[in-house]
Amino acid sequence: MRPFLVLICILFTSIALSQEDEAVEQEINAVVVNAQSDKTMESVHVINLNQVVGTITNEKGEFTITAAVNDTLYFSFLGFKSQKIRVTNDMFKFENTKISLTELAYALEEVIVRPYQLTGYLEIDVKNLPINNAYQYSISGLSVGYEAGNKSASAVTKVLGAILNPADLLRNLFGKQPNQMKKLRKMKEDDQIRDLLASKFDREILMEMLQIEKVDIQDILNNCNYSKSFISTANDLQILDAISSCYEDFKVLNRKN
Repeated sequence: MRPFLVLICILFTSIALSQEDEAVEQEINAVVVNAQSDKTMESVHVINLNQVVGTITNEKGEFTITAAVNDTLYFSFLGFKSQKIRVTNDMFKFENTKISLTELAYALEEVIVRPYQLTGYLEIDVKNLPINNAYQYSISGLSVGYEAGNKSASAVTKVLGAILNPADLLRNLFGKQPNQMKKLRKMKEDDQIRDLLASKFDREILMEMLQIEKVDIQDILNNCNYSKSFISTANDLQILDAISSCYEDFKVLNRKN
């Protein structure tokens, strides 16, 4: 009888501890202000990187978002330094916590525009024209070409690998953190996050969300046969949709689960 009671006590203790360790989601009410002027800031984007939900501040700089202790909130506003804040217990207990954002100082350098000066002599003018380093490769039997960054053995290998076995290439890139890719679906479903990504071109939020480097994003899109011009000019929402489409097409997520 005594061993049975001891077992029951251990069981209830473990359940209680597990409930204490489990993060409880609550709503946070806070205010975003300008660190220099202490004025409230409207339309600041706030994203919970852990829960993959977003919101924006109202005309008084106030926002409400669902979070749990130790979640990370990401703040973004044009002309201000993006900031990450770890959620703590006091943010739930005391309303109107102030979050300060710092303005960015841009140093504008002199830009010299040099148009192409044609001499009229073809042999000379051809040498002054810019060279396109995007090489095209084709395989017998396929009607389309594939872009690669430069003319080298490694570039050809990347193109062939992307065509013949793209799933393996993507799995290699995401093998260390496959669960991060599950956030893609949540990011695409949140209107606030989509609106923010549509206005950004720096890949910063994508790197924070997916916990990958900028070069990894470029490698993914290269392996999925997206052109260099698209990779360099697309906004973050287009990049998100491209990665998600490529990842779903090759069913990497299903294979890892």
